[in-house]
Amino acid sequence: MKNKIAGFWDIKPEIKKVSFEHRGKISIYLQDGREIIFPVSAFPAIKKLTTAQRKKWYLFGNGFSFDDCNDVFHIEQILGNFQKYKHES
Repeated sequence: MKNKIAGFWDIKPEIKKVSFEHRGKISIYLQDGREIIFPVSAFPAIKKLTTAQRKKWYLFGNGFSFDDCNDVFHIEQILGNFQKYKHES
């Protein structure tokens, strides 16, 4: 039997939910149970949205957007590793 290294090595991160529970922060919940929290200031287009506008998010491929925003935010922008997590092959 092959030894497996603990962690999320072979799991492609997929967004499940977007939330703004913490002031000034975005929480991204992944399908595998992980939660990523980062400052909303990293994404100026999201920072410009009102609280009501931020509640109107939707999944788009392996990213997300908002009803009142023209940008799509992809997982590689959040995790910071384009080659590993790019949404297009």
